Amino acid sequence: MVTPRLILVLGDQLSPGLSALRAADRRHDIVVMAEVAAETDHVPHHPQKIAFFLSAMRHFAADLAAAGWRVLYTRLDDPDNTGSIPGELLRRAAETAATEAIATCPGDWRLIAALRDGPLPLRMLEDDRFLCSHAEFGAWAEGRKALRMEFFYREMRRRTGLLMEGDRPAGGQWNYDRENRRPAAPDLFRPPPLRFVPDAVTREVLDLVERRFPRNFGRLRPFAWGVTRAEALAALDHFATHALPRFGDEQDAMLSGDPFLSHSLLSPYLNAGLLSPMEVCERVAQEWRAGRAPLNAAEGFIRQIIGWREFIRGVWHREGPGYTARNALAASRPLPAAYWGGETRMACVAAAVRQTRDHAYAHHILRLMVTGTFGLLAGISPQALHEWYLSVYVDALEWVEAPNTLGMSQFADGGVVASKPYAASGAYIDRMSDYCGACAYRVQDRTGPQACPFNLLYWDFLIRHRARFARNPRMAPVYRTWDRMAEGHRARVLVDAAALLDRLDRGEPV
Repeated sequence: MVTPRLILVLGDQLSPGLSALRAADRRHDIVVMAEVAAETDHVPHHPQKIAFFLSAMRHFAADLAAAGWRVLYTRLDDPDNTGSIPGELLRRAAETAATEAIATCPGDWRLIAALRDGPLPLRMLEDDRFLCSHAEFGAWAEGRKALRMEFFYREMRRRTGLLMEGDRPAGGQWNYDRENRRPAAPDLFRPPPLRFVPDAVTREVLDLVERRFPRNFGRLRPFAWGVTRAEALAALDHFATHALPRFGDEQDAMLSGDPFLSHSLLSPYLNAGLLSPMEVCERVAQEWRAGRAPLNAAEGFIRQIIGWREFIRGVWHREGPGYTARNALAASRPLPAAYWGGETRMACVAAAVRQTRDHAYAHHILRLMVTGTFGLLAGISPQALHEWYLSVYVDALEWVEAPNTLGMSQFADGGVVASKPYAASGAYIDRMSDYCGACAYRVQDRTGPQACPFNLLYWDFLIRHRARFARNPRMAPVYRTWDRMAEGHRARVLVDAAALLDRLDRGEPV
C-alpha cells in the first residue's frame, strides 16, 4: 500500500498548475486546504478580503475534487479546526497516516517560518507561477549599485517578447509613462468593471464573515468580486474589451465618485492564482496588435505586471524576512484615526479611505500619492502603515504589499526600491484629481490655517531629512528652491507644519 503525501494548497495558490500539485500523484496523494484563524486574524483584514479568499478557496477545492483529487478541506467554523496551517497538516496526517507533505512556497515570511518549523516533514517547492524566478532575479541584481525597475522591466520585455519588434520596443520607446499622467473628467459612459452576483457558496461565506468579523473595518456588502477562474477570465475579457483603450490616459488620475475609472481590478485574481501574468499580458498585447487599444495603454498595463509586479516580488525575497522591520527615516507616529474612517478635513484622504472601506480597493495612485504620501510626510510608522495596507486591500499579500509600502511609498528601506522618496505637495493631487475644489483646505495656500497639509508637511519633511537627501541628484533642485525662499516665509511654513503635527499627535482631526 502506498503511503499518501499531503499536498498543501494555500488561499493564494488557486492554480491547477501549482508546483505542489504537479509534484503530486493524484491516485494516492491528498490535497489539504484550510481556512484558519492564524491567516484570517493575523491582521484585521477587510471583510471583503476574507470573503474573497474563503469563497475562492471553496470553489477551487470543488474544482479539484471534480478533477479527481481527494481533498480534505477545513472550514473556518469547523469544530475540529486547529486554527493554523501547520496544525491542520498535523491533524490530517494523523487521519490519513501520511508522513510527509509537499507545499509551494508561500509569499509571506511568517508562514514560511511556520511551515519550516512545523512538526511534519515538508518539501517546499518554488512558486513558479511568476515570470522571473528568485534565482533569475538574484542573478540580475547581483553586482548592481542600485536596483531600478526600469532596467529590470526592459530585460523582462526582451525575455517575454511582449510589445517587441525584433530587438527593439514597439513604437521605439520602452516607456510611455509621460503620456499616462493625464487627469480624468467625469464621464457617464465610462464602462465600469465587471462585477459578479454571489452564488450560494459565496453567500454562505458572506454570512460566516458577517458573524465572525463584525468589527473589522470595511463594508462586506455589496460583494461583487469574482471567485472562480471563469469569473476571473470574464473580468479580463471585459477589461481588455471595454476599459483598456482608456487605461493609459487615466491610470494616474483620481476622480470623486468614480473609484475605478479605467482600471482593470484584476490584481486580486492574479494574486490568488486565478489568472496567470502571461495570459493577462498576452491578451492586452493582442488588443494593441489588433488596433483596438493604443500603445501607451498596453505598455502601461504590461509594465505594471512584468515590470513592477515581478520586480517587487524579487525585492521581497532578496531582502528577506527582516525587511518589514526597516525604518530608515525613523518615523514613529501612530496611524491617524482617519485611516480607519475617523474624521478628517482632507478631501483626498477621506475619499481614499471611503472607497477603501466600501470596496477593499483603491488604485495605485490613491495608495501611493494620497494615503502613502501623507504617511510619509507626517512621519507615520511604516510598520503601522504596512499593517494597514495589508489589512484593508483585497489584493494585499505580504510579497507585493510590503515592498510597495516600505520601499516605494515610505522609503523605509533606505532606497532599495525607490531612488528618492515619493514626497509631493498638494499641487500633484490638485493636478491629478478633482478633490481639492471641495476640500476644507486651500491647495493654493502655502501657510496659514487653511493651507493644504500636504503643502506644509512637504517642506517640513524635506527639512527634517535634509542631511539624507540634499545630495540626491533628483532632490538637490528642490532644496535650492527652498533656499531661495524668503526667510520669513520659510519660518512660517515650519511653524505651521509643527502646529499641524502637534494636532495630529493630540489625536485631533487634521
